[in-house]
Amino acid sequence: MNGKVLLVGAGPGDPGLITVKGLEAIKKADVIIYDYLASPQLLKHADENAEILYVGKKGGDHTLSQNKINELIVKKAKSGLNVARLKGGDPFIFGRGAEEAEVLIKENISFEIVPGVTSAIAAPAYAGIPLTHRRYTSTLAFVTGHEDPAKEDSSIDWAALARGIGTIVFLMGVRNLPRIVAQLIDNGMSPDTPIALVRWGTTPAQVTVAGRLDSIVKLVKDAGLKSPAIIIVGGVVRLRETMQWFENRPLMGKRVVITRSRKQAGDLVRLLSKLGADCLESPAIEVVPPDDFEPLDAAIENIAEYDWLIFTSVNGVDFFFDRLFNHHKLDVRGLGDIKTAVIGPVTRDRLLGFGIKSDIMPESYRAESVVKAFEGQELKGKKILLPRAKEARPILPVELAAMGAAVDEVTAYATIQDRSGEEFLIKNLRDGKVDIVTFTSSSTVKNFYAMLPGDEIDFLLQGVLTACIGPITAETAKELGFDVNIVAESFTIKGLCEAILKHYHSA
Repeated sequence: MNGKVLLVGAGPGDPGLITVKGLEAIKKADVIIYDYLASPQLLKHADENAEILYVGKKGGDHTLSQNKINELIVKKAKSGLNVARLKGGDPFIFGRGAEEAEVLIKENISFEIVPGVTSAIAAPAYAGIPLTHRRYTSTLAFVTGHEDPAKEDSSIDWAALARGIGTIVFLMGVRNLPRIVAQLIDNGMSPDTPIALVRWGTTPAQVTVAGRLDSIVKLVKDAGLKSPAIIIVGGVVRLRETMQWFENRPLMGKRVVITRSRKQAGDLVRLLSKLGADCLESPAIEVVPPDDFEPLDAAIENIAEYDWLIFTSVNGVDFFFDRLFNHHKLDVRGLGDIKTAVIGPVTRDRLLGFGIKSDIMPESYRAESVVKAFEGQELKGKKILLPRAKEARPILPVELAAMGAAVDEVTAYATIQDRSGEEFLIKNLRDGKVDIVTFTSSSTVKNFYAMLPGDEIDFLLQGVLTACIGPITAETAKELGFDVNIVAESFTIKGLCEAILKHYHSA
């Protein structure tokens, strides 16, 4: 039996604008065929076994022709696979989705259309331009910008557009801008009519150039604006002066490298993206189970012998309770009346998620912080379980032992180097497209450094800011030769973002 094809509108660029149904289609697809304008971030939601095929078309450079794309979709569907065909924007608005649907009908292949948010409405909205407004216009037209306005048999009624439509949106028309402007003016539109072009709308790379019909060609040329961009013509463009919101964000256009593990990068990516940053995920570490669970298992089996259980990271919490629940078949009652301590508010919150409120929270690994946190606690002769990373620094067990405690340090997890994003990272560094590199632990610093070609390090990091989550991470970075520009005062993801903001505000 044939598979099913879903022609999915992938939205205008911001991955948050995918529809619920579109996201569901991505998650369930056996094959994903996507094009140039579909956000690659959407592919993170694909099943790990899904086949992902790029068939992008960029400025006339076709990875596959439309006929070849049609043949590929048909071939995969006739193999019994469910296909998600991701198309930028909406598949039925200048997206050739109807042509692909016609091929599927001819081949008797079942299909669905999943509408998407088209750039024709999303890019103006993100530029602060409402396409309709009762004080300005009640009419709106979408027009392809690909057609040559000078050809004799144009299917576009330029006179009707110029004199009868309040707002006109041209898609894919940057190359034809001079001819579009000339046709509108020649057919009666006033030369002082407002016009704007929005490039890479809804993404951190968004750029808007606004002017009048008689000045926009020079403005666009001076700005070096190229495809992909949409063109908005009409009085509503004036509203951008007070209504723009997206491009005003403080980190707009800054490309930030995230070296945190892929599974834990989400919070940092979300916070920085909200501030306008373009986040490049290049994980330097991967968190994995330890080589041997026996020491942790032995500690859990004898948990009643311990007075204190201390967690130094969310990973320690997660791996400990996963082992407690799924291997030993216990729940939190198995911990008895053991006291708990955590380092940092994020670890505290993760522990609370398992129903346990921490008794003590040292602010950091610093010896003074540990000593201060345990003031008033009698540790002499007490037994402490410390499940944490294999590569963890020794300062904490040393200081606890100095206070009289007997510390059992067991490996709950390990971090290994992740080089999956290495090639893309180095290309961006070589092209000078990175503004900031963020480090959230000493291991991210060391592994990131190991990715860089030794003879290019100085060149690759020239002009790149280094942001560290705290002084220990910063110290590791300095030891390896990094110029540390930003250090968070609060050693959390939120604190790191605040430190980056503070740096740019000061600058």
